[in-house]
Amino acid sequence: MKNSGDRPDKQYRERVYQIVRRIPRGRVMTYGQIGYILGEGYTPRTVGFVMHGADGSQTPWQRVINSQGRCSTGRIVLPADKQQRMLEREGVKFDATGRCDLEKYLWHPRAEKVARAKAAKAGKILYRR
Repeated sequence: MKNSGDRPDKQYRERVYQIVRRIPRGRVMTYGQIGYILGEGYTPRTVGFVMHGADGSQTPWQRVINSQGRCSTGRIVLPADKQQRMLEREGVKFDATGRCDLEKYLWHPRAEKVARAKAAKAGKILYRR
């Protein structure tokens, strides 16, 4: 899963990016949530490391935040509030302390799968990405 330098290898990174690319506009996931979904060896820290190298044109890196509902990129992205501003343009609201309501904005991939299955059973077609 990892190469000898303890840096995530290409396959490891791609598994993280596959999930992140599915996050809808106006929704977020946490580093820990992604790590949990991917299983053993995927920690919040390594997911964060992978996200710092994401290609913004293909991978919506801004949609991955910390477990407190805050952006964690202030020390590495200029300007420091860039991630929050990008999410606000997508409709994610933050309070005065820089926290978004995870109960409202957190995306659960399984919920999307269940909705698609219910729609298919009812004979409806949902938009696919």
